[in-house]
Amino acid sequence: MTRVALAFSGGLDTTVCVPLLEEEYGYDEVIGVTVDVGQPAAEFAEAEETAEALDLEHYVVDARDEFARQCLESVRANATYQGYPLGTALARPVIAEAILDVAKERGCDAVAHGCTGKGNDQLRFEAVWRASDLEVIAPVRELGLTREWEMEYAAERDLPVEGGNEGVWSIDTNLWSRSIEGGKLEDPGHVPSEEIYEWTTAPTGETELVEIEFDEGYPVAVNTVGGTSTSSQPTAGGGEEMEPVELIEHLNELAGSYGVGRTDMMEDRMLGLKVRENYEHPAATTLLNAHEALEQLVLTKEERDFKALVDDEWAQKGYQGLVDAPLVKALQGFIDETQKKVTGTVTIKFQGGQARPVARESDYAVYSESAASFNTETVDGITQADATGVAKYHGFQSRLANSVAKKVEKPELAADGGTDGSTDANEE
Repeated sequence: MTRVALAFSGGLDTTVCVPLLEEEYGYDEVIGVTVDVGQPAAEFAEAEETAEALDLEHYVVDARDEFARQCLESVRANATYQGYPLGTALARPVIAEAILDVAKERGCDAVAHGCTGKGNDQLRFEAVWRASDLEVIAPVRELGLTREWEMEYAAERDLPVEGGNEGVWSIDTNLWSRSIEGGKLEDPGHVPSEEIYEWTTAPTGETELVEIEFDEGYPVAVNTVGGTSTSSQPTAGGGEEMEPVELIEHLNELAGSYGVGRTDMMEDRMLGLKVRENYEHPAATTLLNAHEALEQLVLTKEERDFKALVDDEWAQKGYQGLVDAPLVKALQGFIDETQKKVTGTVTIKFQGGQARPVARESDYAVYSESAASFNTETVDGITQADATGVAKYHGFQSRLANSVAKKVEKPELAADGGTDGSTDANEE
């Protein structure tokens, strides 16, 4: 008996894939695997109902903890792609690994997904699966299916496909982000209405201060410390340490209530297509802003400049679904070393749809208040007058280069010996 494990959501694409895998690809048995990375409960109910109606053997795998840990790793890398905090991108490899595990346990010959040939997810799933010895099948892509054809096919076969918002927008939700695309949103000139948002409310004049605690770059606690809000949002454990899933869920609710974490962007996909995407990511925005603020305090300029390059490469690989690539492992070594000092607290102010750092503290601060103060003259034996020599040399090479260029462009200056007062290049 041949068996295939299908990444199953219960939506149109994956529902249609079930009979196609049997009839077009000749598999004797299809099993559905749904992986929990923080989707709404209604999505699991739909998947289970659809699986039951299809008489499909169905598995649900809880991968929230693993996904949450991956999200917090992305915070340590300040990871965003063109302003997007990598919610769907980081979730897909986690989902793919979980499906592969089930496929191996059930003795499957193949794994399959319902992705089209135009998106990123096909690449992220298959990057994981093609490292195994199982066959990889993509019915929607391989058979060139359109959404219209799928709807007609589902109607002819009386497949259990529900409409709902899926007919208007394509929505993907997990712990780290909620993405909305399709419909009128495909027009870059269309202004989205408030109805597309679920995690965030329109910003008001209310504010709130929260203190976020980091331990070696990992956010570990959230404490609400004040503000003008009259909401009844609870303090998260009074500053006590929280598990990653709990921390992310709490900040999604709290920051989202202040309109934090909306992104409307033109995104460049891996295949070269440019698409209009709308995202909600309140916790991600808050944690990324807080983490970067703490790094500003504890890392040297050289570390920060180089880490920006490392972070960008990490984010690019994360977007591609290649977080297990050898390059990422090498980048992670640098990140781990710098994060040993990223321990402390950052106070964030929620206001006007923003999560703005307004205070930060750390025992590893590369900062001297007395040295930076305008009210001190001598610090560690250094006085203001000691900067005079530095000021004289600062820009010397640029001044010299500019003077040489003037002489080349206007030879009469060289004949006059120069009129810019520059010194001999050999007199250093």
